[in-house]
Amino acid sequence: MTKIFLKFKKRINILSFVVLLVWTGICCRLSYVQVIHGKEYRTQGVRQGQIREPLAALRGNIFDRKGVSLTQNIIHYTIAAFPKLVTNKNAIAAALSECTGRDQVYYLDKLQSKNHFVYLERNLPKETCAPFLTRDFDGISIERKARRFYPHRQIVGQVVGFADVDDKGLTGIERQFDKYINGEPGWIIKQRDGLGGSNVKIDYPMRAPVDGSHIQLTIDLEYQTILKEELQQRVEETTALGATGIILNPQTGAIIAMASVPDFDPNQPNHYAIEFQKIRAITDQFEPGSTFKVVSTTAALELETVTPNDEFYCESGSYKYENITIEDHEKYEILTVSQIIEHSSNIGIIKISETISNEQLYKYARRFGFGSLTAINLDGEVPGTLRKPSEWSRISRAEMSMGQEVGITALQLAIAYSAIANGGFLLKPRLVEQIVNPDQKIIYSEKPEVIRKVSDRKVMDDIKNMLGKVVQSGTGIQAGIPGWEVAGKTGTAQKFIDGSYSQRKFISNFVGFFPASDPQLLCAILLDEPRMPYHWGGIGAAPLFNRIMKRIINLDDTIQPPIPQVDENKNKPILVDNEQMKDSEQIRDQGVYLSTVAAMDIQSNKNIILVPEVRGMSLKKAITTLKQAGLNVKFQGSGRVVWQSPGPGKSVNKNSQCIIGLQ
Repeated sequence: MTKIFLKFKKRINILSFVVLLVWTGICCRLSYVQVIHGKEYRTQGVRQGQIREPLAALRGNIFDRKGVSLTQNIIHYTIAAFPKLVTNKNAIAAALSECTGRDQVYYLDKLQSKNHFVYLERNLPKETCAPFLTRDFDGISIERKARRFYPHRQIVGQVVGFADVDDKGLTGIERQFDKYINGEPGWIIKQRDGLGGSNVKIDYPMRAPVDGSHIQLTIDLEYQTILKEELQQRVEETTALGATGIILNPQTGAIIAMASVPDFDPNQPNHYAIEFQKIRAITDQFEPGSTFKVVSTTAALELETVTPNDEFYCESGSYKYENITIEDHEKYEILTVSQIIEHSSNIGIIKISETISNEQLYKYARRFGFGSLTAINLDGEVPGTLRKPSEWSRISRAEMSMGQEVGITALQLAIAYSAIANGGFLLKPRLVEQIVNPDQKIIYSEKPEVIRKVSDRKVMDDIKNMLGKVVQSGTGIQAGIPGWEVAGKTGTAQKFIDGSYSQRKFISNFVGFFPASDPQLLCAILLDEPRMPYHWGGIGAAPLFNRIMKRIINLDDTIQPPIPQVDENKNKPILVDNEQMKDSEQIRDQGVYLSTVAAMDIQSNKNIILVPEVRGMSLKKAITTLKQAGLNVKFQGSGRVVWQSPGPGKSVNKNSQCIIGLQ
């Protein structure tokens, strides 16, 4: 050893020990980090260097039965900031202010927030924020999303409902079928830099979003528009608090239109009262009044305690029943069962109900679906009120036979009358035709479903005939449509307020269907507290039914009137079903009943036809009707048909020319 080494040996040993100790410490630390806690730190490193961003799925759209879109997805942008990473707050505030019109101070306050993350704007359309999107600012996050838009606004707002800013359905179909419409979001992994920005890397994993499924409703937008417009107009005419209407197919239970007013715009739900968002046809119950009289009449006919021609003395309009006075709106004497329904006699229906027991009346009310849910696929439906016979008072049977002491919904009323129209079957109401996924596969559908049989067809036909007389010559005469077999029933229900029935506040209602021989459409109408005399069902609700159905008849060429044909045995015109005439000469009168002579002339000469009635029709329907009758068409003007030559009912040669004038 050299002298120098010996001189510094002690120092060298100390230094070597220190180096060895440090190296050992580093190795231990590396082992601690890489081996003992390696998984934890690797996860933390990935989290710091990568970011997982969600990829939103497009919400499925909702369509009417003809494929018209009731919803749309509008692309929009959400702008947010990481305040600590923002380097030019004044420039950002100025740029956003220029796009949106907001004061710069609004954005500066947000950018100076102590929060890690803040939203600056949400749901901005591209045309509004386009200048901002082209600029690059540190600490700013821009997210592209789709916002729900409802192009038809109030028309179908209550049925379709709406979704919030996070695409979650809150009411109506949007809420009920949210799991189908919403789809499955995806995600993408991006590389994060030190400034909080992110970059897409091709080799980083991602999962594409699965868009939501589309829903096709049984609703027809054109029918819905007519119903909504007429309800609104009638509310204004009668100063009613509100109105509700339903149009459905009584053969299938498919709801073609369902609306109420006041309503709301689903694009701006916060501007309206929450109660306007309700589907009143299923959420609000009311005492129906005379439209409930078919229940006790059906029970008595099926139990054979009465026949349609049995007569009852109606006490000249005033009747003492269990110490209460029952009055009719007219002083009737002797009325048959059919006439009791036709003229809506309270006294007569009470006497019919006395031929059956309390239990039997309750049983048939249940058969018609009252007191239970219709099972429509919507949230918020109420079962109504139908107390058991053990809870009735001495006058309950009389009150119920007149439609009091019972609470029902408009949908229950429509479905009950559908059972009469279709021959005795209570149907489940249908609102959704089908749900189709992005691969065009049907994953859900609602088919016509019979809940139970209410009564025999013969009994239902007897009730149907009675309802036809209601419109022909009874309380519902203002619901009649010339040339069509309309059947229906009026109802005038007193509101029960503070323990007694009001003499000033009423529910005016009417239910009707046509053609009575083969019903294609049924419509139920309710007016809430219309002014007098519109409180009467025959004056308030029945004319509204007439107006709605006339517009639909002129709109929809698939709805055909009954076809008159001569009954050779009786030598007078009769009505036959369209199906029976498919293979024979079809005679279409479109509203003018054929005389016996004219009908026989036409049958004997196939080249002679009768000119159908087309006045009041649209041009399209008028041309279709005349061509189907075998006539050539020439038209003048535009709008609706106001005159025609030759006139309706005239006998002309086949292929003759018919001139129509429109205005």
